[in-house]
Amino acid sequence: MLSAAPTGPGLELDGATLARFMPMHLLTDAEGRALSFGPTLARVLHGAAVPGARFEDLFEVRAPGGAVSVAEVLERMPNRFRLVLRHGARVGLRGLGQPLPGAGRILLNLTFVDLITAAREYGLTDADFAATELATEVLFLAEANAAVTRELKGLTLRLEGARIAAEEEAMTDPLTGLRNRRAVDLVLDRLCAAQSKFGLMHMDLDYFKAVNDSLGHAAGDFVLENVGRILREQLRIEDCAARIGGDEFVLIVTGRSEPATLMAIANRIIARVGEPMLFDGREVRVSASIGIVRSVNCPTVEAAQLFTEADRALYAAKHAGRGRAVLAD
Repeated sequence: MLSAAPTGPGLELDGATLARFMPMHLLTDAEGRALSFGPTLARVLHGAAVPGARFEDLFEVRAPGGAVSVAEVLERMPNRFRLVLRHGARVGLRGLGQPLPGAGRILLNLTFVDLITAAREYGLTDADFAATELATEVLFLAEANAAVTRELKGLTLRLEGARIAAEEEAMTDPLTGLRNRRAVDLVLDRLCAAQSKFGLMHMDLDYFKAVNDSLGHAAGDFVLENVGRILREQLRIEDCAARIGGDEFVLIVTGRSEPATLMAIANRIIARVGEPMLFDGREVRVSASIGIVRSVNCPTVEAAQLFTEADRALYAAKHAGRGRAVLAD
């Protein structure tokens, strides 16, 4: 266990204090090597909870998509990542992460997605959680109920958790962490029904096949993950970025339909995607072509019509030399 973890000027928390208040914490160095485990997390990890164990050897990242190391998790989604254990029971975990000042330490605080199942799997009681956690109340109520009631409640919670997880997974592209075609269809149907103003962009990567052919699919996946990160950075949280297959992406910019605004967004994305990427020490280059359509330009505002117009604009961008955006009239 780590003897002390700095939290601010003149204030330190030792391992015992961290364990008391955060029994599911994991403290790592900047490279993702374990320095300290909370006692409950150590119990769940069993023999794998050893100093120096690497984060990616202990956990498989489910969200954000494409992340493997703890640094990648914090870079993409520090406040809502999801994990499963690599060894033993595939218990779902979610948590928060924060780099600590000084020495590059990283503190993760985890909890179970399905508390009841985890408690049964590992024989956990309220003593395994901080006194302030809601988990203690949940366990108390579960133990207070009759055996049949506990079973039914546990089943309901598991089914609801499975339903939520399945719906989220069904809407997400597992490689990039972006939305998928199903999610795009739902968003477009909602916007069209409300006759909202928005911009639709159909983006295709140029020269992507050459990357796959020359460097392999691992390099192609690397490019797609980077493009996904760029799209998340360039769009707002209320917008929708989706990978709809292969190297094709759809972007929905809600509430904005000004030509100058949409072209500016598209050109920023094109510039970022066109920057060289390094894969295994080799430079990889692709570009992006984008076709744009505005909802106000389509008199009936139907999803199929919008996709058709965006496809025509994308074809025009490809025909004009690639690596550019074309706005449909």
